[in-house]
Amino acid sequence: MASKFRIFTHRNSDNMHLRLIGDFDGSSAFQLLNLLKKCAGCGVYKIIINTGALNEIHPFGRDTFRKNLRDLNNPAPKLFFTGEHAGKIAPEKAQHLS
Repeated sequence: MASKFRIFTHRNSDNMHLRLIGDFDGSSAFQLLNLLKKCAGCGVYKIIINTGALNEIHPFGRDTFRKNLRDLNNPAPKLFFTGEHAGKIAPEKAQHLS
């Protein structure tokens, strides 16, 4: 369990910005998934997930996140991943922003 994992949130207009900090493991994955489920019902159009402050991506955390992401309520907000670890966490067809 990543004891120092945190998610900072910031909302502007129809967008929610999430900044992931610490190690990303299974517990972290579920923390992020639960937050995304809440965001799906709060009227945001786009969620931008910044991975630049992550230290380590555990394979179990990545796999847990990807597997359970498809269970989000549809229509879910569009997800965009940024930061140096975006490709390690995002599902294969997800959009990456520079």
